[in-house]
Amino acid sequence: MVRSSPNFSFEIAARKRGLTVVAGVDEVGRGPLAGPVCAAAVVLDPDNIPDGLNDSKQLSAKRREALFDLLMEQADVSLAEATVEEIDQHNILRASHIAMVRAIAGLSVKPDHVLIDGNMVPRGLNLSCETLVKGDARSLSISAASIVAKVWRDRHMVDLAQQFPGYGWETNAGYPTAQHKKGLGALGVTPHHRRSFKPVHNILYQDKNVSN
Repeated sequence: MVRSSPNFSFEIAARKRGLTVVAGVDEVGRGPLAGPVCAAAVVLDPDNIPDGLNDSKQLSAKRREALFDLLMEQADVSLAEATVEEIDQHNILRASHIAMVRAIAGLSVKPDHVLIDGNMVPRGLNLSCETLVKGDARSLSISAASIVAKVWRDRHMVDLAQQFPGYGWETNAGYPTAQHKKGLGALGVTPHHRRSFKPVHNILYQDKNVSN
């Protein structure tokens, strides 16, 4: 199966309808046991799009870093997050949508149209918008958003790993790897862990479960 590359067709179609400022939006970090969920909104300059944009998962870390720097220079980029507390208060889907809405609001120019990765429009987003399943592999603007969100979150988790060593966040970014789970068992739960996620919840309440 040949994997198709993202293109600018959705953005061009919107521009033909008079929606000239088109933002792509994506989030990263739904699956980890620790750290925030992060979102990015990106408005590309149609005349200055970096080469090689793709779904961030299809790119090497080195390539993502290089594209991150280019996008920060050449595009209107806004980054935002929803905290661990917000994830636990709402749920991960709602928190990811909160981060998306914040990222869109942070753009220097209010977009006329928003291309959203996924199949749901975030609550409270009162803009012309379009959802695209697997949008990071279809739309260049969403690809750009996926790249900057991932690099930004990965860097944040490296910083947190310096403060809380032993969980492997510098390499696993908070995802539930064997190293992370081993750290949880040996070192316990940190303030950056998502208490509503089952592996963390089970450790927090295992003494209570045993006594019952």
